[in-house]
Amino acid sequence: MIFKSRFERGEITLLKSLNARMDLTDEEKKNFMFLKKGFDGELMFDALTVKLQSDCLVLNDLLLEVGGGRFQIDTLIIHEKLYIFEVKNYEGNCYFESGNFYSSSGVVLKNALNQLNRCETLLRQLLQKHGFKFSTEGQVVFINPEFFLYQAPRHEPIVYTPQLNQLMKKLNSLPGKLNGKHLKLAELLVSLHITEDSYSRVRHYGFGQLRKGVLCPVCQSFMERSGLKILVCPSCRLEESVDAAVLRSVEELRFLFPEMRVTTRVVEEWCGGICSPKALGRILRLRYKAISYRRWVYFE
Repeated sequence: MIFKSRFERGEITLLKSLNARMDLTDEEKKNFMFLKKGFDGELMFDALTVKLQSDCLVLNDLLLEVGGGRFQIDTLIIHEKLYIFEVKNYEGNCYFESGNFYSSSGVVLKNALNQLNRCETLLRQLLQKHGFKFSTEGQVVFINPEFFLYQAPRHEPIVYTPQLNQLMKKLNSLPGKLNGKHLKLAELLVSLHITEDSYSRVRHYGFGQLRKGVLCPVCQSFMERSGLKILVCPSCRLEESVDAAVLRSVEELRFLFPEMRVTTRVVEEWCGGICSPKALGRILRLRYKAISYRRWVYFE
């Protein structure tokens, strides 16, 4: 059972919008693609764990702290044992040498085994601190089918794409039932999860700097009108109602500029004049409360 779902991290959401609406630096684009690729890999693993039928609790994307040290768990499965998974979405040819992972060009990659070991160590400390006694088993999952590791270590806890079905069969056949202590542990870990996002790597941006228009939710291209009630993406041909597209764009605006008052004039500019102020007023009232302030009306 999925006890804690995975959501797109705020930094990815922010960079996704900024990447479409302004020119990011090469370093910012590199960071965005790195974060997005990692998240996509985690979603690929989620598509497998969501199908588990055994009596277990699946907690996705935990950020925890113990003794001043923070650690992230991509996926944790609670059963009689705690199964910890470090998911990597590496692709292409890589090799393992002298305890490190390298790309085919010789660039040192993040050592997933070291990350996993640190994660297990800190999790055991956290469990001990709160009086829980569970054994742990950690594994690194290379989720991308286009990844190949030369000189792969034989005795390290690594799962490759062809072994994923075997891993899921193992998890599906776990014997025993969960009880109150398992639920208490899951509730504790969720309560300790750190939800803050760090945007320190994202430079300041202003409303006037950003390109205006309605972004496609699939490919992030700017959508166009297709009749009175429909918008269409010129790149992927996705269609969406004007009402839904505007409300989605307003949520993006509120995320990027949480202190800005949402008015029909602001939304008209933000959406690139996709529809009239009168139509925008009707759409905004579908979700938001209209508040009068002197001669002006804003929505929240």
